Amino acid sequence: MVDHDCIIANDICRKARLARDARFDGQFFTGVLTTGIYCRSICPAVSPKEENVRYFDSPLKAANAGLRPCLRCRPDSAPGSFAWKGVATTLERAISLIDMGVLTGADAINIEQLSERLGVSSRYLRKLFTDGLGTSVKQYSQYRQLMFAKQLLHQTELSITQVGLAAGFNSIRRFNEVFKQVLKLTPSSFRKQLVSENTNTLVSCHSATNEQAVCAAEPLKLSVELFYRPPIAWQQQHDFYQVRAVSNMEWLDSDDHYGRSFTTNGVSGYFDANHNKTRNSFNVDIVLENEQGLAELNAIIGNIKRVLDLDANMQAIEQVLELLTPLQKKIIPGLRLPGTWSTFEAGCRAVLGQQVSIVQASKLLNQLVLAYGERRIIANKEVVLFPTAIAIANANLDELKMPGARKLALNGLGEFVTQNTTADINDWLSIKGIGPWTIAYAQMRGASCSDILLCGDLVVKKRVLALYQQFSETPMQALAIDYSTLTKDIANTVSPWGSYLTFQLWNLS
Repeated sequence: MVDHDCIIANDICRKARLARDARFDGQFFTGVLTTGIYCRSICPAVSPKEENVRYFDSPLKAANAGLRPCLRCRPDSAPGSFAWKGVATTLERAISLIDMGVLTGADAINIEQLSERLGVSSRYLRKLFTDGLGTSVKQYSQYRQLMFAKQLLHQTELSITQVGLAAGFNSIRRFNEVFKQVLKLTPSSFRKQLVSENTNTLVSCHSATNEQAVCAAEPLKLSVELFYRPPIAWQQQHDFYQVRAVSNMEWLDSDDHYGRSFTTNGVSGYFDANHNKTRNSFNVDIVLENEQGLAELNAIIGNIKRVLDLDANMQAIEQVLELLTPLQKKIIPGLRLPGTWSTFEAGCRAVLGQQVSIVQASKLLNQLVLAYGERRIIANKEVVLFPTAIAIANANLDELKMPGARKLALNGLGEFVTQNTTADINDWLSIKGIGPWTIAYAQMRGASCSDILLCGDLVVKKRVLALYQQFSETPMQALAIDYSTLTKDIANTVSPWGSYLTFQLWNLS
């Protein structure tokens, strides 16, 4: 039997919570009716009796049922769950934009403007949220704000005012009101309760504590713990970053570490992510140039999670990939999508990688960033930021030993992105030298689109044909394979996880 609030069968939820199975972390939440709280599948508390629980496929549904989040397992820290993924692309885009804070803060847009940006009516957008998530657009946005604020109160020593600003509240009064209304405590009382219960969840934040003022010119440092569902093929992901790393923009100081610089909406900084295998998480240190960057903190943390692909449900993805019989025994468990910071960066990487080896593409990329990226000293660390679109648009690119047509394509990409900041990535096709492969690569790594099977990639083509030719019963059948028809069938079979198949094929030995 399946509870109407959860798409996963009750029996599976029961077994997962009793086993504290981390593979289900964030896929469902256990509401304990006798205590009025809801928990993650991995909650360390004593397991409640089955007759006293109710299962939910999202924390928002649990909250709407009048339950509050557990202080021990912190449901706000669970990996994202995308039960709706593949149902409505517009809903996915809307959630992504809201999670980045477009409806909050000083530069917030309203629901009508969000609808216009998505190309739908506001009435249709509201229907998508009601049907897909069981809540309104406004309620979803507010809940995300509160859960992000709660995470910062748990994990950092940011002041209450700083937390409210980072969560997108325009006034501390409004922050206190909404927080108390939903969580039954004020932010300050909530933090005091954490300390009194000695939960040991606070981690270092080298910033002002309590309500001390911070000089806007001083760098802001904080640490958060970001969880994922196992398995994770971190070594392969680490190696992928290593081969393509840009000096002083990315660094991999050990097998468990990845760091890089970034710029988001004019806010610059860097992060260091250290893999904590025993907790299925990454301990992430974030450094911003100054406190003014707090307004972008939600978007920055969201982008770090996307770059590392921490919200992926590898169990569900691999079940679909295993439908391809020739691949079944060759799947690397936990192989994720290593992202770039932006679609523009991914587009530049794709242009530089056209018709050259990975080593040569990496060399060209390093030369590009060295010549046109901005050097900054942030918290006594020298970093290089990826070049801006306008810098690439105006660059002569003499440093790059590659055909002039590709240089013009880079210039054209920089000019287009500069002049069309909100244009759809598919509009890049109007740029001379930018084709479907470049756009697909940028979508896959820069926007983390899950369903990009790079059929035009030579490595993908070679390995698909090799797999299916080996699986053929006779040599004649192997020779008769039509690649175009085959890849269409494969793409339909593995949708919406074509990007994960691409990475599996790239990693085949």
